[in-house]
Amino acid sequence: MSPYLNRIKPWVSVICTSYNHEAYVEEALQSVVDQDYPNVELIVVDNSSSDRSAERIETFAKKHPGLRFIKNLTNLGLNRAFNQGLALAEGRYVIDLAADDVLLPNRISHQVSLFEELSGPYAVVFSNAAYIDGQGRETAIHYAVDGNGRSRTKVPSGNVFQNVLESYFICTPTMMMRRDVLNELGGYDESLSYEDFDFWVRSSRLYHYAYLDEVLTLKRRLPDSLATQITLRSNQLLSSSLAVCYKAFDRCSTKAEYQALAGRVRTFIRKAFYTEQFELVTQFGQLLQHIERPDMLTCLILRLSRFQLPVNSLYRHYLKWNRGRQSAYPQTKLV
Repeated sequence: MSPYLNRIKPWVSVICTSYNHEAYVEEALQSVVDQDYPNVELIVVDNSSSDRSAERIETFAKKHPGLRFIKNLTNLGLNRAFNQGLALAEGRYVIDLAADDVLLPNRISHQVSLFEELSGPYAVVFSNAAYIDGQGRETAIHYAVDGNGRSRTKVPSGNVFQNVLESYFICTPTMMMRRDVLNELGGYDESLSYEDFDFWVRSSRLYHYAYLDEVLTLKRRLPDSLATQITLRSNQLLSSSLAVCYKAFDRCSTKAEYQALAGRVRTFIRKAFYTEQFELVTQFGQLLQHIERPDMLTCLILRLSRFQLPVNSLYRHYLKWNRGRQSAYPQTKLV
């Protein structure tokens, strides 16, 4: 990479992690090649897929010899796979691309442009996204938009530490991150089963985030996606969430931040109860007591967890019914 070119048009590293994405990986990679921004390096890590994902990637790489491909013989987990790519990355900015998502052609150019205009400690630029199904059909928008394609609600920017404790408001695959910040943080935490909440907590305490009000990414929602696994009894996501909540607790400095964390912990207590992870219910409850006295509903859940009631099946049936109800009234689609 030419240092001169990097000053004019900073290089961007796209790290694509793939696991059993043979139906989508070529589209994801092609969306990187089709960017209207000139200085992009593409690093692909296949995490020991059992389908033909690796074969599809190798075929694509023959047409695009600049692509760097890591083929893991065993599944090392999402976070470690990303860190493998990060170790090779040379760009000023980094995009973490799942092999079933799609970048719109102006995604990188628009985000780099905003990054280069920003002053101050900004580490992340994120944007709006459209959700698509397995067939590529648009189903919803992350932030509902008006007739001009602009978000109808105010999206947090700047110091968002308290905001990331309060709610899930960032669509993870829309993020462009500074590589030096990722390296400073040691990449993703490989002891965890997912990356975003932990990265938000650790980075937003130190750096600012900027929102770019455009739909620049197509996020694919599939029935077996990571987000749906949190409803399963055997999921490891909640134990990772407990670890991240303790990290957040150590980083809180104001009453409002502690209250925001308490709200998130109460949510995790309910999720742990509904997935019958009763030991985690107790552990989340212990953390909550360090912050505030639990309210009546939380106390009731903490007490009920001692009886280890078989509630997961009923919970999942409720979620299925609720998804069906919501699908009849979808969010505003992109005009």
